[in-house]
Amino acid sequence: MQIFRFNKNYFLLTLLLFTIEVMIAVYMHDNFIRPYVGDYLVVIFIYCFWMSIISAPVWKVALASLIFSYIVETLQYFNFVTVIGLQHSKMANILLGNSFSWSDMIAYTLGFLTVLGIEWISHRANFR
Repeated sequence: MQIFRFNKNYFLLTLLLFTIEVMIAVYMHDNFIRPYVGDYLVVIFIYCFWMSIISAPVWKVALASLIFSYIVETLQYFNFVTVIGLQHSKMANILLGNSFSWSDMIAYTLGFLTVLGIEWISHRANFR
């Protein structure tokens, strides 16, 4: 089985989700979409990115995307951006974040469950 392959549909979804995430980061300054919808979508974005370039079981890629998001959130708890000296970098603060929140963990988990649900419904899932 070849692990690397290009999937146009996942790639297009990745581009769409990236655009939405950038729009949220730049233009949304509210108390719902930016903090919750952005975090919910990021797991789906990461999943689609990986599925656009590799061939792997859905649940493994979805779980890896969730764990990655959890790790980034945990690094926020330890002020990682400050630890590595990038606290003044707007880009580092956007990408890595700077404040831990349990609600972010819930949003990531909901994104993960959405991926599994959509894949299961679409019958594309390879749940090995």
